[in-house]
Amino acid sequence: MIVVKSERELEKMRRAGALVADVMQSVVKVAAPGLTTGELDALAEAGITAAGAIPAFKGYRGFPASLCTSLNSQVVHGIPGGRVLQEGDLLSLDLGAIVEGYYGDMAVTVAIGEVSEEARRLLRVGRESLEAGIARVRADGRLTDISHAVQTVAEAAGFSVVRDFAGHGIGREMHEDPQILNFGAPGRGPRLKKGMVLAIEPMVNLGDYRVRTEEDGWTVVTVDGELSVHFEHTVAVTSNGPEVLTDPGRRIE
Repeated sequence: MIVVKSERELEKMRRAGALVADVMQSVVKVAAPGLTTGELDALAEAGITAAGAIPAFKGYRGFPASLCTSLNSQVVHGIPGGRVLQEGDLLSLDLGAIVEGYYGDMAVTVAIGEVSEEARRLLRVGRESLEAGIARVRADGRLTDISHAVQTVAEAAGFSVVRDFAGHGIGREMHEDPQILNFGAPGRGPRLKKGMVLAIEPMVNLGDYRVRTEEDGWTVVTVDGELSVHFEHTVAVTSNGPEVLTDPGRRIE
């Protein structure tokens, strides 16, 4: 069932989104060669708990950390630990928090130091694919308009979108209906309604779209070992277009 939120619920989700954005910014600011992914996880968890909120990921289906840290060919769900960030890495960060019973969720991929031109282009296209998807969030629009926009931007640049993982509705649960694929024909699926909240999250690969899960049961990697990026925002459907809850300073267009 697709849940339409009341204004009261949306206000709580705004607070969750703002907290996630603030903590993510603090993590991104310090991510640099020489730090470990475990140190970034500790910073993220401390930021969430200091605000009186709950880390959304820690313990979720057994996940052992508050922050997902995925490096280079790792696509999503990387487990933080002792791995040291190196000059030239691409680091994908995925973070969620629960505020007053409601979830916020976002992801960003950042360059660690200087990266290759190929990596910079992949980063740019990953961001643009997310923006293209957000731009299709309109009351009475179709769900797959978002999917098609993401796919079009990524594939036009010669990259591929991961097909085994998708965005999702979000609210009192981290994963609610509907599932939001990052590929597909436009004009299909349910109509978007004011008050729906969506976590739109393209995962864009430099090479093949296929992925596999490593032996830890969590870390997803590209099958060809090529780079991957991951971007995500929590977005509310309003009568004026998309409201990006994990970018609270952003104007509704």
